[in-house]
Formats: sequence, C-alpha cells, structure tokens
Amino acid sequence: MLPPEAIETLKSYLMEDIRTGDITTSVLGPLNAEAVGTIFAGSKAILAGVKEAIAIAELNGLTYEQMVFEGNWTTPEEAVLRITGPAKTLLIIERATLNIIMRMSGIATKTYKMVASARRANPKVRVAATRKTTPGFRFFEKRAVQVGGGDPHRYALDDMVLIKNNHIAAVGSVSQAVRTARERTSFSKKVSCEVRSFEEAVEAIEGGADIVLLDNFAPADLTDVVERLTERGIRDGVILEASGGIDEDNILEYARTGVDVISSGALTHSFESADFKMHLSLL
Repeated sequence: MLPPEAIETLKSYLMEDIRTGDITTSVLGPLNAEAVGTIFAGSKAILAGVKEAIAIAELNGLTYEQMVFEGNWTTPEEAVLRITGPAKTLLIIERATLNIIMRMSGIATKTYKMVASARRANPKVRVAATRKTTPGFRFFEKRAVQVGGGDPHRYALDDMVLIKNNHIAAVGSVSQAVRTARERTSFSKKVSCEVRSFEEAVEAIEGGADIVLLDNFAPADLTDVVERLTERGIRDGVILEASGGIDEDNILEYARTGVDVISSGALTHSFESADFKMHLSLL
C-alpha cells in the first residue's frame, strides 16, 4: 500500500498530462471498447514502480494482473503487468504509468548493481541515497532505491540533524555545532556531522555525534581515518558514513575502507531509465 500523500501525487501527475482533456482520443471517437494494455520490459532491469502503476489503474477504475514482482530482474519482451478497461482510459494513463516504471526501475537497477559491488568487499555496508532527488518525485525515487536493496537515508529536513560545512561555518566549530545540536535535539533523533579531517571526526564524536559523515575523502585517506578512529577506541557506537563523488566505478574502493554507510547522490541523479512499453489490444 502506498501512503495517501503518494496517491495524491500520482493524481497530480495524471492531471499534469491530461489538463483539460486528451484531444487525440476525443477526435478519434468514444474508444470505450474493452481493451488490455500489456506493459513489456524492453531491457534487462530490476523492476520497480509496479505499485504506482497499480495505484493509477485503481484510481481510474481499471483491473490488473501482475506477472513480475518488484525487485526481480526483467528480460527483454517480458510482460510484467496487464491492465484492463476502456481503451480510452488506457491510452490516457499510458505515458504517466510508463514514465514512473521506467525511472523507478532505472534507479532500482543502478542501486542493485552498486550494492552488489560494495558488498563484495564489505558484506555489512549500507548503500544509501541522498536528497539529490527530482522535486515532486522524491518519495518514488527513494522507494526505488529500497527496491534495489539500498537505504533511502533521510526523506526530508525533519528526519534527523545533519550538520554540514555551512552550518559549522555559521556556528564556529564542529564541536560547538555538535554539542549545541545534542543539547537541543530529542533523544529520538540522530545527530550527524559532516567532517573534512581526522581531527574534525574526533571533535564530532567527542561532541556526541551519532553519525560522522566523511565527505569527499579519497579512499586511501578514508581508510586512514577509519583505522585511526578504531585504534583510538572511539569508533564503537558511531556510524561512519562516506559520501562525495561515489558511483559504480569506485564504490568497491570505498567499501574496502571499512565505513558503515556509503551515500551516493548518483543513485537518483545519474541513473539510466529502463526501457518499458505498453501494447494495447481490444478484447
């Protein structure tokens, strides 16, 4: 089940496409004959977005039959979903439905590949998304990351405290920023702090940070920081997260550093949409 706010967003996607009506189906006639729209995969991909496609079908009074479940690989020309109802309605929802499946499957596929690569070196590492998402599509992009085996990270600014370089510049120091946040934040919220050196990492941990975000470190430098924090005996109970320029070509190197989490904006801003199409046939 999708949350109510996601359903409302799907409605807005349909209205964005329909506006005052579908001119093409109007001029071609009533097109009320019963038909089936079969969605086929055009390439190998991790399937995602089927829940959204089903929700769109249900919003429009259509029935469906699901052949492939989310999180599974598709093969070219494989039928993944059949939607049945008036031909006119199928034609109207076609593009919005395909856009969602194509994008979400592309993200899920990229996530799956990056997770698989990272866990070859570090079986326990989490690969997480960031807030570098498409405005209005964040929920679906984050959900696609989860379908691909990744972690969604925070959805919005109210999920956790994440102190970044500009926050530190405004407050004055890492230690001051973390201590202030720790004092004013509920125990139910984690405090994360971005750092740029071993010394700042120590400051953040001693100040009470739950997560230390090691941003834009080269793998060798990151390994050095992780080892030194471990040797100093202050790593226990703290999540070490790496971020900055991490993609499919270098995630294995970052996983070898021993961090707990690897976050990558590439999951949601540098993916390739999967290929899907709908074939319509009258019943």
